[in-house]
Amino acid sequence: QVRLVESGGGSVQAGGSLRLSCVVSGNMFSRNCVGWFRQAPGKERERVGLIHTSGTMSYYEDTVKGRFTISQENANNTVYLQMNSLKPEDTAIYYCAAVEWFGLACPTTTPLNYDSWGQGTQVTVSS
Repeated sequence: QVRLVESGGGSVQAGGSLRLSCVVSGNMFSRNCVGWFRQAPGKERERVGLIHTSGTMSYYEDTVKGRFTISQENANNTVYLQMNSLKPEDTAIYYCAAVEWFGLACPTTTPLNYDSWGQGTQVTVSS
């Protein structure tokens, strides 16, 4: 069974940066779609972006494009979410999720049935 462990949340002032980590274990690291999601209080969970861990593609929602970057480190089976130019509206609990995907491109316009989720990590951005 795939297990995801997140770390790296915290509090930062607007304009600052944070990096979240998601360690993936339990399957072959290079054949996963790993998505990052967030949920703010009183709001529905929303996708931030995703990556295929073969390194072939990544995708970002418009709300974070140009500010957030998803990357991976194969040696440590880790996917990162680098968040720059943070805004108060980025405040949320952030989750990573994974699903094994044998194609080289993760779907971006249709929902993926992620079957493993991290525990979530709080990101708070103050103005």
